[in-house]
Amino acid sequence: MVIAAVLRLWNLGQPHSLIFDETFYVKDAWSLWNNGYETTWPAEADPRFAAGETNIFTNAASYVVHPPLGKWLIALGMVAFGSTDSFGWRISVAIAGILMVFLITLIARRLTGSTLLAVIAGGLLAIDGQAIAMSRVSLLDNFLSLFVLAGFGLMLIDREWSRRRLGDIVAERRSRGRSTNWGPTLWWRPWLFMAGLTFGLACSVKWSGIYFLAAFGIYVILMDALDRRREGIPFWLTATLLKQSVVAFLTFVPIAFITYLSSWTGWILTAGGYGRHTITATNGLAWTGPFAWVPEWAQNLWLYHQSAYAFHTGLTVSHPYQANPLTWLFMIRPTSMYYEGSKLGENGCAFDSCSAAITGLANPLIWWAGTAAIAYLIYRFARWREWRVGIILVGMIAGYLPWMLYLNRTVFQFYSIIFEPYMILALTLTIGIILGKRTDATWRRLSGIRVVTVFLIFVILVSAFFFPIWSGMQVPYWFWQAHMWLPSWI
Repeated sequence: MVIAAVLRLWNLGQPHSLIFDETFYVKDAWSLWNNGYETTWPAEADPRFAAGETNIFTNAASYVVHPPLGKWLIALGMVAFGSTDSFGWRISVAIAGILMVFLITLIARRLTGSTLLAVIAGGLLAIDGQAIAMSRVSLLDNFLSLFVLAGFGLMLIDREWSRRRLGDIVAERRSRGRSTNWGPTLWWRPWLFMAGLTFGLACSVKWSGIYFLAAFGIYVILMDALDRRREGIPFWLTATLLKQSVVAFLTFVPIAFITYLSSWTGWILTAGGYGRHTITATNGLAWTGPFAWVPEWAQNLWLYHQSAYAFHTGLTVSHPYQANPLTWLFMIRPTSMYYEGSKLGENGCAFDSCSAAITGLANPLIWWAGTAAIAYLIYRFARWREWRVGIILVGMIAGYLPWMLYLNRTVFQFYSIIFEPYMILALTLTIGIILGKRTDATWRRLSGIRVVTVFLIFVILVSAFFFPIWSGMQVPYWFWQAHMWLPSWI
């Protein structure tokens, strides 16, 4: 946690300018805080904003395509440290990145039962470049990743709790001679309820969170069915589909929807938000018949969502750093979020030429080893059906596979931060397999320890080497070039 905090908070306020998509999210966050909805800004507002003119927003609604929660969280940092302080622009995102390290450590401990592997998992995320860079630029994706990771951890707890609870109830009924043909229905599942809440928070940052809600909703039904089969319940499949799945849905999904809808409270309660009066202003759009009772604000919000969905699915504007999702696992085109070149004497440059960059580039050893670990776990799950492997793969599926539907859309490598924690968990689980068990032969244990130790040493050295281009440090131009291992990284 200390390492993660230092790497994310050190010199966080530099550069003191809106970089990359901060031009949208930081300004939207500040107008949202002041008006209750996002509003427009005058032309060429970024230099004035950086110079301290942060209240030059207008009252005219701005068209935005992401839900409000992430911007509310950015605004909290701006309120705490001042809207003119670039540290305040980014502190909320940095805290989210630090908390992700904390969560993955707890999750790895529960998943593996090993404190050593838990520390390795947390350490890998703490020093990874993409996780560091995404914690130093005020975008929405860190909040999204934090909430889905929290939901993942809660699903893990619910998996253990519900299985134990089911076994206890079945055993009690059998001891009393009662029928267990259908098995009990578990109404009280607090961890599943909390998981629905956190996935709802994720959806309130970006719609990508809904894929985790759907994937883990299916996962719950499958695991509930398997639990009933293991307990010897005769009608295990029918009982799951007709009884337990309905209750699980009611426990899991409505709270996610309520949480998501609550994130739009500012838009609902104010009158100036974009599209807030579409129904009133346009004849023929008001709902009729059995849906005529639906409040006008809800009809307007639905129309707004339709428009935002069309924008997301149809975005094909060319960008120099766009990256096809098929290339993400190989890290072919990382996202340059900030770059400033200087000559001798400019901006403190003491060399013939200097570079300062923040690049969403993962530690290559972690990323490529993680990709190999995912491939290995797919093989391992196909062969042995291990539940720990399965739940990690569900996280990867929810975070990565949906992007295969948008191969022609303008997307970026940094979107992969949503599934990076599960890649690191896969790598950690693989490291545990390499280390072996305490009952293994001494030579086997020593060989595994040597391999893992050498790997982790090189990972730390590579992170130290790459840190300047993750944090905006000014370095000689030749030093920056030395980090461009692939031509497509430039």
